[in-house]
Amino acid sequence: MKIHHIPCLEDNYSYLIIDESTKEAAAVDPVEPEKVLNVAQQHGVVLKLVLTTHHHWDHAGGNEKLRQLVPGIKVYGGSKDNVKGCTDIVDNGDKISLGADISILALHTPCHTNGHISYYVTGKEGEDPAVFTGDTLFVAGCGKFFEGTAEQMHQSLCVTLASLPKPTRVYCGHEYTVKNLQFAVTVEPENVKLQQKLSWAQQQRKAGLPTIPSTIEEEMETNPFIRVDLPEIQEKVGCDSAVEAIHEIRKRKDNWRG
Repeated sequence: MKIHHIPCLEDNYSYLIIDESTKEAAAVDPVEPEKVLNVAQQHGVVLKLVLTTHHHWDHAGGNEKLRQLVPGIKVYGGSKDNVKGCTDIVDNGDKISLGADISILALHTPCHTNGHISYYVTGKEGEDPAVFTGDTLFVAGCGKFFEGTAEQMHQSLCVTLASLPKPTRVYCGHEYTVKNLQFAVTVEPENVKLQQKLSWAQQQRKAGLPTIPSTIEEEMETNPFIRVDLPEIQEKVGCDSAVEAIHEIRKRKDNWRG
């Protein structure tokens, strides 16, 4: 299993997931279809399917055009999300296969949108899995609660995604990492791993390099939103429960002008 990131628009990421033995590929959120198709052609692969994380235009806006460019391509999207250009709807627990060795599991991770899907992808034995989290989980952050509640985001992050194997690589929908980490430091100023990751992320960006992938393990160590089950995090933000804490931290992030 090979994964290529494709920077799109201002700060979006689309992705190409390649099954190496069959040269079949899936595109995640191909908002700039020509660009994604070009990358697929450069790698000599055939695009078989699209995985759409949610209905927002900067993720789903390329689906219809890609269907014109690749007749017969399957476009997957969440059943509750009314995804543009969708041919096949998925619900939590649905499985999709790609090529000979890749299995894709749909995880319903609502809040940013009601029908948001994260895609958990496994390849051959011995390969680290990957999860494509759209705008639910970012590196050191999470999406705005546009259509859902703090309870839903807590469930999506701290139950659904946090239960994935620790080495799982996290590929999110935007390059927001430096800002997210700068904010995270205001929540946990003494978290050394957080400071180290911030200085690494700043160096990556200065060099014009991406900060993805992260891993579930790194997120559990540095992302305040996924750490809200820890009593010390709740205490820091003056809350008595994980759900209250995630609500409070999101409110602070929405008002933060770092």
